[in-house]
Amino acid sequence: MNWYENAVMYHIYPLGFCGAPKYNEGGETVNRLEKVLDWIPHLKELGVDALYFGPVFESVEYGYDTTDYHVIDRRLGTNEMFAHICDELHKNGIRVILDGVFNHVGRNFWAFRDVQEKGQASEYCDWFAGLNFGGQSPCGDPFWYEGWNGFYNLVKLNLKNWHVCDYLIDAVSMWIDTFHIDGIRFDAADCVDFNFFRRIHQFCKERNPEFWLMGEIIHGDYKRWANPEMLDSVTNYECYKGIYSSHNDQNYFEINYSINRQFGNGGIYHGTALYNFVDNHDVNRLASTLSDQRCLPLCYTLLYGMPGIPSIYYGSEYGVMGRHENDSDDGLRPCLELSELNHSGNLDLYRHLVKLGRIYHAYPALRTGAYRTIEVRNRQLLFAKMQDGRTVYVALNLEDAQSEFWFQMQEPSLVDVIGSQPVPVENGNAHITLAPFSQMILVQDDIVNNIETVEEAISIPELTVLTEGAKYRDLLDDSVCVLLQASVRHAETQEELVVYRKESDGSVWAMPKSIFTGTSYDNQSRFAKL
Repeated sequence: MNWYENAVMYHIYPLGFCGAPKYNEGGETVNRLEKVLDWIPHLKELGVDALYFGPVFESVEYGYDTTDYHVIDRRLGTNEMFAHICDELHKNGIRVILDGVFNHVGRNFWAFRDVQEKGQASEYCDWFAGLNFGGQSPCGDPFWYEGWNGFYNLVKLNLKNWHVCDYLIDAVSMWIDTFHIDGIRFDAADCVDFNFFRRIHQFCKERNPEFWLMGEIIHGDYKRWANPEMLDSVTNYECYKGIYSSHNDQNYFEINYSINRQFGNGGIYHGTALYNFVDNHDVNRLASTLSDQRCLPLCYTLLYGMPGIPSIYYGSEYGVMGRHENDSDDGLRPCLELSELNHSGNLDLYRHLVKLGRIYHAYPALRTGAYRTIEVRNRQLLFAKMQDGRTVYVALNLEDAQSEFWFQMQEPSLVDVIGSQPVPVENGNAHITLAPFSQMILVQDDIVNNIETVEEAISIPELTVLTEGAKYRDLLDDSVCVLLQASVRHAETQEELVVYRKESDGSVWAMPKSIFTGTSYDNQSRFAKL
């Protein structure tokens, strides 16, 4: 299984995040993006596995009008600074994803400037889609060219020209060599030539088989882009809309239908980890979209529980608001300071996302398990995620009244890991009562709330395969233990732990994985398999 199928993503729009000037006027270089370093502890507390940077390369205005793919925008800093940021993120277990804006460039792009200066004598005339000298462009050039989506400040590239593709792939090679990036998000992927995607897929996967390729797709059959020859994932705009509108309309049938259509029994996207989100740099913030702010935690619980890769847009973990207004996206892309967010932001929502991150990493079934609807009503939804004989239940209630579920299950006991409360179970039947606008995530073993603090140990590769469900004897006290999870990250130290339950009293414990495998500093295993 690939790393991104188990990852939590965090998305920033760098120019806004850093409070950079609106226009790049060629002034001095300022290392504003170093601000990211101060956010690393915050990202780790949220359980973030990868940081997706919006455009970082030299541009005229907002990043998507690229002028040089090889140079960090001077409003953000230098290549050396960004390489240091990427190194620090990697040291802290956070992967790096960059925005690949390959469908179009800005009018100050060097090859386009060459066409402006030399006209038909330029060797780059065929680098741009639809360029001809039979008329005048809306910007006053003595030639015509295609602009992306009617915006002529965005000059569309001719990706059927192999010289263009070679240039872009050379840029990606530089990103990998200099910044050691782990993946690319492709802007306007629905406009990009399929053969280009096939070429860049082959190139990146040969460099790194785990390299992640994700495309921005608004409409259509996601499998046209997300397939073994092209991209690993695409943006799940269908469920983005379904999440907020289900809560606004108090109609869980909508989002449940979409999830089942995608990943239920007979779902059309099985085997594809779609990129899920509730807001981003192009759409109104979730807090500004919902008609009732009490639905915010419910939306995120659904985001973490549904099939796919959950993503957080910077600041929305605090309920930051923002709208597209007056034909501007500036309100969606603000400069934010952690100190201010921790003082005036929605701290209850933030704490909820911290806990969701811990739950998400603790239970493989929640991350990649099969989706099954147990019961859906207009204002309530109960579904299960199942994998390797383990089941996680997710229950949501968006009604301003208490609600109940009765359902059959095979587990001998259940506990709500959000509230750390046991659930009544009798003869294989569970009964839960949800408060107004609340949620539960139900599991058999409450790993999240019972992990003991452990000392940080040296990280050594695993030499022994651990079997979940197998019994082990603790040689220290001769107790018998049942292995629950073979790999869980400690919330603070990120150390790899093994979680087990003692048969004698049912208590749940966690120990460094190296103690189980005999790869600790003294090369001694404390546990013997029975």
